[in-house]
Amino acid sequence: MTVAHLQIPQGNLFVAGRWVPAMSGAGREILNPATGGVLTTVADAGPADVDRAVQAARTAFDSGVWPGLSPRARGRILLRVADLLRHEAEEFAELESTDVGKPITFTRNIDVPTAIETFEYYGSLAAGIEGAVRATAFPAMAYTRREPIGVVAAITPFNFPLILSCTKIAAALAAGNTVVHKPAEETPLTALRLAELLQDAGVPDGVFNVVTGGASAGEALVRDARVDKVAFTGSTSTGKRVVAQAGETLKKVTVELGGKGANLIFADADPAAAVHTAMSGFVFNTGQFCMAGTRLLVERPVYADVVDALAQACSQVRVGDPRAPETVVGPMAGPRHLAKVQSFLDTAEDDGIRVIRGAAPSTSDGFFVAPAVLVGAGQESRYVQEEIFGPVLTVQPFDTEQEAVRLANGTSYGLAAGLQTRDVSKAHRVAAALQAGIVWVNGWAMLDVAMPFGGCKQSGYGRENGPEGLDEYLRTKSVVVAL
Repeated sequence: MTVAHLQIPQGNLFVAGRWVPAMSGAGREILNPATGGVLTTVADAGPADVDRAVQAARTAFDSGVWPGLSPRARGRILLRVADLLRHEAEEFAELESTDVGKPITFTRNIDVPTAIETFEYYGSLAAGIEGAVRATAFPAMAYTRREPIGVVAAITPFNFPLILSCTKIAAALAAGNTVVHKPAEETPLTALRLAELLQDAGVPDGVFNVVTGGASAGEALVRDARVDKVAFTGSTSTGKRVVAQAGETLKKVTVELGGKGANLIFADADPAAAVHTAMSGFVFNTGQFCMAGTRLLVERPVYADVVDALAQACSQVRVGDPRAPETVVGPMAGPRHLAKVQSFLDTAEDDGIRVIRGAAPSTSDGFFVAPAVLVGAGQESRYVQEEIFGPVLTVQPFDTEQEAVRLANGTSYGLAAGLQTRDVSKAHRVAAALQAGIVWVNGWAMLDVAMPFGGCKQSGYGRENGPEGLDEYLRTKSVVVAL
């Protein structure tokens, strides 16, 4: 399938079960990151379009058309979504690869299967939504109910459009909520296609709505008093604004924000496996991964050997056309993301940092940047402290376990961390000391829909995936009946 043959969504918003143009008639061009050319044009929603979508979701919720279904009935529909996704897997893989610039091998083997598993997981988990009978000190029948919250605003970023959309949508719908989804303005195409699948699976009109647009649409959605919960994934700076705006109406909020993941290599680790993990931890998804391992801390006895091995491995990473099966690193998702990464690389050598660059991209078109390893950046430097969000790795030495933990915890972020060691006791001890929502031992990015993830410190709060992810979309009501 070539780009020309893809069924690329274009032109309209999905509101109340219908495709409608933006009320202003405005459109937004979607670029192909691999070429810089225009893929398609989608509607550019404004506040009036958000108002229309929120009203559709509010009406659907208040009518009971979705929350009034039994959890099992909702679950069956979500399982049907998973079946439809599986049937259209290659189309979604091609669409995600083209829209985001992800290597096709990854979208086929990671993004689309994860989306399918997410709907299967929450479709199955829905049947278990139930309260509990509680004993009281007075004569009464007392019990709890777990109820949907209401209208959910699901706002997702450009780096994992399909996975992060499904993570929010599947859990929200399983709990009985209705949804207004605003995908990232750069990468909305799989969200639009997903709207068709949900409708085909039997999700009633108004239960799921998609508005494509920029900051004004997002702000209107977050501020709307008819929205009961905001689920946001994105940068820490934007997340802070979302929390402040949602606080005006005391909405429930979950925010999964930036990261600066520390990966600790101890001298007793398997050297080849540790270097492989370090490489995959920062080049995966072109480094556009909030849980990327972009800070490598290496015990001093093996520090020089690890740096040499990284230089060799970096030179072998294939950068280029995301549709080529051998490609490991595709383009950045857009020009502004490329410019941000390049700004760090342009100043590194002037700041006295050794820059190890990977192989050049196989094409001069598109928004490509070669992987880079920065050696000699200080703990307080911006290279270590700020999220670059590209395939850039800093490497620092440490002498003791205590120093390693101090350096690892020495940023404002706390999303993901990892360590490489053969010592089981050390693994548990260090994992407990690391300030992160998820810690991987002898690997990186081992993610499963059954395992929750989320941040601490300025990486946000709330959890996605697992039963904890479902809990974020439910509220508990106590009922006490006097006897």
